[in-house]
Amino acid sequence: MEASQGNHPNPNPNPNRNNSVASSVPVWPTIDGPLGLSEEESVGYARRFYKFGFALLPLLWAVNCFYFWPALRHSHSFPRIRPYVVGSAIGFAVFATLLSSWALTFAIGGERLFGPVWDQLVMYNLADRLGLTGWS
Repeated sequence: MEASQGNHPNPNPNPNRNNSVASSVPVWPTIDGPLGLSEEESVGYARRFYKFGFALLPLLWAVNCFYFWPALRHSHSFPRIRPYVVGSAIGFAVFATLLSSWALTFAIGGERLFGPVWDQLVMYNLADRLGLTGWS
């Protein structure tokens, strides 16, 4: 009887474990896994980062998206945290679009776009206007 079993390794060494592919749903809501916050604490932090982003601190929205990346990436995980993280992602995208548009308008358009008002808008000639360029 033992000769019929041979020396074949058991294809499933842990009989309690299913051979299906592991679920991709994260266990932890933060990027630092078990070293990070619990789900209860995460809800409070995500809410605070989201709300403080409206107080002219939009980089907190980027921090919120980065820190709670597992909640942002997996749509069915952490339903209490996800609305704050998705809102932060939308808010940061809008902020980045507006900031980039403003910067590109000044960088590309310049004096051709704004005409004579350009000298009052730019700061690089501030020293000339205040007479700070001479060493006398």
